[in-house]
Amino acid sequence: MSQSSLIDLLHLTSAPVAIAFVDAAPAGIAHVAATEPAGCGYWRRAASGETFFTVADDHKRCPVGAHTHHVPLSPAEQEELMGLVQTMVDLSYLKMEEVPAIPTRQTPLQVAVYSPLADAPVKPDVVLVRGNARQLMLLAEAAQAAGVATDGATMGRPTCAVIPAAINAQRTATSFGCVGNRVYTGADENEAYYAIPGSQLEAVEARLATIVKANDALEAFHRGRAATA
Repeated sequence: MSQSSLIDLLHLTSAPVAIAFVDAAPAGIAHVAATEPAGCGYWRRAASGETFFTVADDHKRCPVGAHTHHVPLSPAEQEELMGLVQTMVDLSYLKMEEVPAIPTRQTPLQVAVYSPLADAPVKPDVVLVRGNARQLMLLAEAAQAAGVATDGATMGRPTCAVIPAAINAQRTATSFGCVGNRVYTGADENEAYYAIPGSQLEAVEARLATIVKANDALEAFHRGRAATA
């Protein structure tokens, strides 16, 4: 199943994004044209059709994203991260004891490759799908049927933590999308994210068409019952 199949089955308006973490940039892939203020900004660019790679320094403008992506930081950069965390704590947005529980990648970031799923130049470590509640429900049901759905709760802030959460557990992960992510990606208030480990994508896709067909049939059934109630 290609990206266009995901789009057609789910009626997505935002292209699924493939992200791969590699040791070196693939041949023929360009470095990102401009550094984004947050790593999730690269999701927006890939969803719009760009294929590119980033390096660790491209992820340092957002200290929280640098943390979740395991970007090596200098002492000054680490201090900036903790300053931002303290600001969030002071606003009662975050508790300091929550910080160690935020998912992070297990290996330092060297090169990250971003692309629309259909154009992925290397096998993705994670595929990000942005959609509405119905679309993500269908994906979640497909993942559950495939036996790769997470047992954890839907995540909130920071949204970028959904990437290591899915990769580390090798199970799907869901995020409602934090306020920063919505600013940098343009996601609207009705959209959220579903992260699928690249290794589990085929299993989820294999179940998706059946789940969509079943939901269409059940919707017709329930609407018929409701009409006669």
